[in-house]
Amino acid sequence: QAKVVESGGDFVQAGGSLRLSCTTSELTLSHYAMGWFRQAPGKEREGVACIMRDGVEPIYEAPYYGDAVRGRFTISRDNTANTVYLQMNDLKVEDTAMDYCAAGVRYYGDRKYCGTPVNGYMGQGTQVTVSS
Repeated sequence: QAKVVESGGDFVQAGGSLRLSCTTSELTLSHYAMGWFRQAPGKEREGVACIMRDGVEPIYEAPYYGDAVRGRFTISRDNTANTVYLQMNDLKVEDTAMDYCAAGVRYYGDRKYCGTPVNGYMGQGTQVTVSS
């Protein structure tokens, strides 16, 4: 059912970097607000980073970042490749989680909150494991 596919998860040492990718052949991702979420064992799913769809007014273009990742992670788009990325730098053990990409997230450009889609799509996830 998932129409978006994540890749790029891996094992990495603390302090290292990874880049996650999210793509699809069924949707034009520039038309959607996109986001990354993660869920660690025993914890609730949390918003990591979200970005508005293309074409919004500049005042709404700023991405959302969760408090735990702000300053270390960057969300971006490559519309030519129909791909959304999550660049993760300075990874910490507590970043270990299953990371999910979603299209049609509930993000409105205020940098305060991003929620999982109600009428959108979420992938199957890619595992990020950070060792000390």
